[in-house]
Amino acid sequence: MTMTETTTQEHVPVGGLDVWVEQRGEGPDVLLIAGLSDPAEAWEAQLGGLSGHFRVTAFDNPGAGRTALPEGGLTVEAMAEVAAGVLSALGIESAHVAGFSGGSCNAQELALRHPDVVRSLTLISTWSRADALMRSMMTSWLWLPEVAPDERSMLEAFFTWIYTARAHEAGIVDQIIEEALAFPFPQPPEAFIAQLRAWSGHDTHDRLPTIAAPTLVVAGDEDIITPPRLGRIVADQIPGARFEVLPGEAHQPFQESPEAFNTLVQAFWDEVDAAGES
Repeated sequence: MTMTETTTQEHVPVGGLDVWVEQRGEGPDVLLIAGLSDPAEAWEAQLGGLSGHFRVTAFDNPGAGRTALPEGGLTVEAMAEVAAGVLSALGIESAHVAGFSGGSCNAQELALRHPDVVRSLTLISTWSRADALMRSMMTSWLWLPEVAPDERSMLEAFFTWIYTARAHEAGIVDQIIEEALAFPFPQPPEAFIAQLRAWSGHDTHDRLPTIAAPTLVVAGDEDIITPPRLGRIVADQIPGARFEVLPGEAHQPFQESPEAFNTLVQAFWDEVDAAGES
């Protein structure tokens, strides 16, 4: 089969929302849950790089891309239910679930609320509850849509936190900004704020020990948003979780170093699948 024949892009009904989904490849199921502002396209290197081994599904969270912001705002619990609804709508009984940043909060809640659908859990740039420093940082981001003189300036300010110095020096961040500005479904300021408010209140710390799914926690050693100390707390709370620190990486390693990231998670998922077959 060609890649075109195994690629699906569509809205699927989940509750009262039409959720935009992209699915590529064949094999064991993988569900990717994006972070703040990110549409499914944020996972392009994984949709392309892992679909030769897995059936990879990404989707636009409520308030991002082509999925509308629900009336009444957002909660982490509601976003986790959307993720569960995506799996159900696509007829997927269980999947390797990977969540990035805010999406890792959704993934934690999904594993807690629907453990039967989570074959394994990969948490990238994650935390169990925000400490004082992180709360202050996230509060400052709430101002960005209101005080930035234009969309480019907002992205430049926000991405200062996200990417490594090498990505800035190499012009990669400038390219990402141009792609974001050209994206035909920009996130409205009210949706940015709604997602941020939901994730800033995330707190699963005391419930994480009940997660039974095999878990991999990934942190970048240069991440200033969710530094390794926060990821270590999550890994320590989940029984048997593995903790991997990626040298030289910041908040979004799956974009900056996709080959290394893909190799890491593929090995983890293959191991989980092999253990399940034995």
